[in-house]
Amino acid sequence: MFQRYEGTAWEERFLPRLTSKQIKEMPKDKALVILPVGAVEQHGPHLPVYTDTLIGEATLTQTLEHVSPNKEIWLLPPVSYGKSNEHIGLPGTISLSANTLLAIMLDIAESLQASGFRKLLLFNTHGGNMDLLNTASREIRIRTGMMVFYLSPGSLKVAEDLISPEELEYGIHGGDYETSVVMSIKPDWVQNEFLAKELPDMSPYRFLTLEGKIRFGWKMADISATGIAGDATLATPGKGRTIQDRIAAILSEALEELCDFEITDLLKDKSVEHAAGELV
Repeated sequence: MFQRYEGTAWEERFLPRLTSKQIKEMPKDKALVILPVGAVEQHGPHLPVYTDTLIGEATLTQTLEHVSPNKEIWLLPPVSYGKSNEHIGLPGTISLSANTLLAIMLDIAESLQASGFRKLLLFNTHGGNMDLLNTASREIRIRTGMMVFYLSPGSLKVAEDLISPEELEYGIHGGDYETSVVMSIKPDWVQNEFLAKELPDMSPYRFLTLEGKIRFGWKMADISATGIAGDATLATPGKGRTIQDRIAAILSEALEELCDFEITDLLKDKSVEHAAGELV
């Protein structure tokens, strides 16, 4: 079971537990700082409103057990609130506006840059944040010169053999995937007697999708009466553990790659670097 503030992530790689002197003196040339960005929002009648942030904390806790000790990878406290206005009106949802969340990420990045850090990963576990993180990563790059990455662990696609195709496509909130993961992390936080199933009827449409191909603006009340999109009745703790184990294995390697990445290496012909910069 996931225990907060235990393990390598929190004892050895949690940046705020260090002193200002330690942070000043640490090597930063290849150091990667991870900012988890989650949400506090309704997840149907069976999951806690802290689901997204909980999954992010647990995923990084497990992942950071596997990274090489010589890699400078540092974890920040999560931004627990996200852009969740699609769930506003459903009890327990606490949302930041897009402008507020963007401003928070920009402020954090500028503070990190002022401390000498060069690389930042926006680690997202709420689907409603993704478009904004794309914007934020570019704005941070332009304003600070930092190298900025963003990802959602669900995008690593580790569950194709565990979750049905329909669920992978439309089970985007409180369904089999998320419920299985929370069952494996904090089983006592799942209300098993209220597991729900509800999927939007997208069968008439060839191109229109919730996430992918052609998308449309929606709020949760447009696609669900229960507050979920998916089938939580299929969830199992074993499935969740498998998902988390696979993600941790892949993500640990990915984080090490980010430490070694240098954006200036992307230009094969260094003589055109200045001209390319002017064109952008």
